[in-house]
Amino acid sequence: MHQIRMKLAAGGHPIDAYVARTRQQRALGLMHRTSLEPDEGMLFVCDRAEVQRFWMKDTPLALSIAFLDEDGTILHVDDMEPHTLDTTTCPHPVRYVLEMPQGWFAERGVEVGERVEGPVFAVSAA
Repeated sequence: MHQIRMKLAAGGHPIDAYVARTRQQRALGLMHRTSLEPDEGMLFVCDRAEVQRFWMKDTPLALSIAFLDEDGTILHVDDMEPHTLDTTTCPHPVRYVLEMPQGWFAERGVEVGERVEGPVFAVSAA
């Protein structure tokens, strides 16, 4: 199955993201992937803003996860370990979640409160 990709950026750093829009794509996520390029990840686009819960069952890669507001603002970042059933979540309801190789955000100095930029994020008129 061909998967859609989207160009994003955070803190001036490019991101090449696979896009998981459907329920099936979101359920599969990055399961069974054994590698990612340094600036490659997955953007989960959920149907509505809710408290999202993620786990790493059947995912052999260590990942960092960012929970994003409607405009792409990072609300929470967490590290996730491979093959665990432990869930990670953000107390804020969100529609967008971005998974990157573990340490990606910290290594680039991208922190909570900064924005991920891309065509899916709502930008309010000034």
